[in-house]
Amino acid sequence: MDNVRGLLIDIDGVLAVSWEPLDGAVEAVRAIREAGLPIVLLTNTTSRTRERIAGTLAAAGFPIEPDEILTAPAAAAAHLREHRPGASCLLLNSGDIDADLDGVPLVSDPGTTPDLVLVGGAGPEFDYAALDGVFGHLQRGAELFAMHRNLYWRTGSGLQLDSGAFLLGLERAAGTEATVLGKPAAAFFDAALAALGVSAAAAVMVGDDLEADVLGAQARGLTGVLVRTGKFRPEDERGLDGHTPDHVLDSFADLPGLLGLG
Repeated sequence: MDNVRGLLIDIDGVLAVSWEPLDGAVEAVRAIREAGLPIVLLTNTTSRTRERIAGTLAAAGFPIEPDEILTAPAAAAAHLREHRPGASCLLLNSGDIDADLDGVPLVSDPGTTPDLVLVGGAGPEFDYAALDGVFGHLQRGAELFAMHRNLYWRTGSGLQLDSGAFLLGLERAAGTEATVLGKPAAAFFDAALAALGVSAAAAVMVGDDLEADVLGAQARGLTGVLVRTGKFRPEDERGLDGHTPDHVLDSFADLPGLLGLG
């Protein structure tokens, strides 16, 4: 892989699970750093801001700076500021990400119908009252946006449902379709490539989600690397709808070897 000039890397399930580093991941990132390859962490994580993610990773030994992280909330905010400036937004999300939603007018009054609803990551906040409230807003004309549509993710306790499972129900019930702003949205990968400063043909995306990470990246012209950690399932190696990952590795620790870094 001599033509590789930069890397996009998922976090959850690739570098860490429940923010605990996976075996060999810290050492692999350091090897990539020593080789001079630029890195952008491209993540659908919606529970933490970029500053907090960077701090958590640094504490675990990863040499990562906040400006090297692109999150779905940050991408969502950038999209809404450009395409829906001033639109009032009801946020349904688990975790405090307000700092990454700068410039997006958030609605807190449940009696006010927002211009749009933005769905983030699932958690206890996704109870019946909240979901039924969103359903009501959609019936009254609010637009539906989502930071991602992941069905599940892996934690220290195993696989757990994510907001994509609820999003499907909202779309079906309200007769609408969400605009997805995180992976695998093409604009999200394009923004990451711009931050990386390399072309798609010279970039590699490493992830544990076949559809959102790997095939989404390959559709934009990047080389996709699927790792057998995180949410990976054996059937993922067979691909989806005739599309298969370019490479499959046991873990991120094997990436320096694939890149020929020694």
